[in-house]
Amino acid sequence: MKKIHLLTALVASFASFSFANAASYNIDPAHSSIEFKVSHFGFSYVIGRFDDFEGTFSYDSAAPEKSEVMVTIDTKSINSNHSARDKHLKSDDFLMTGKYPLSTFKATGFKVVDEENIVMSADFTLHGVTKSIEIDVAKIGECKDPWGGHRVGFEGSFSFTMDEFAFNQNFGEVMIAITVEGIKQ
Repeated sequence: MKKIHLLTALVASFASFSFANAASYNIDPAHSSIEFKVSHFGFSYVIGRFDDFEGTFSYDSAAPEKSEVMVTIDTKSINSNHSARDKHLKSDDFLMTGKYPLSTFKATGFKVVDEENIVMSADFTLHGVTKSIEIDVAKIGECKDPWGGHRVGFEGSFSFTMDEFAFNQNFGEVMIAITVEGIKQ
């Protein structure tokens, strides 16, 4: 599940619809990331990532509105570069990883803004709560790779407040940044 779960939800949501010309992609965990940023009492920010996630998506540049994405994130893989803090973030004060070991992201629709930008609607499940969210997604690039395969990359971001997902502690807004590189199957 290395760097493939949340992105799996993002990518699988792109892949939940079937089209004749849409290509299926697996998320490349070595070239993808799910990062977060949250205020630390208004003095600074805690910045971290989820190390383990997986996902798939479908994408056709001629019809990006028909994309699908599904990502699953292993919440126990949270990494804020401080082991004591990570232990606290996994506790019942925050992620409750014993009870909610996975977070998912499944696209429910796409609105094309222009050739490189899409607004993706998705169901995001975290801490046992599912909410509809919108993510501004930008295409980074698409081409044949040096090994004869085909890759496409996207980035997107969204934010939510901790109280929207019923956390026992609430430090306000959480900003999520996702970068996904997919390898065509």
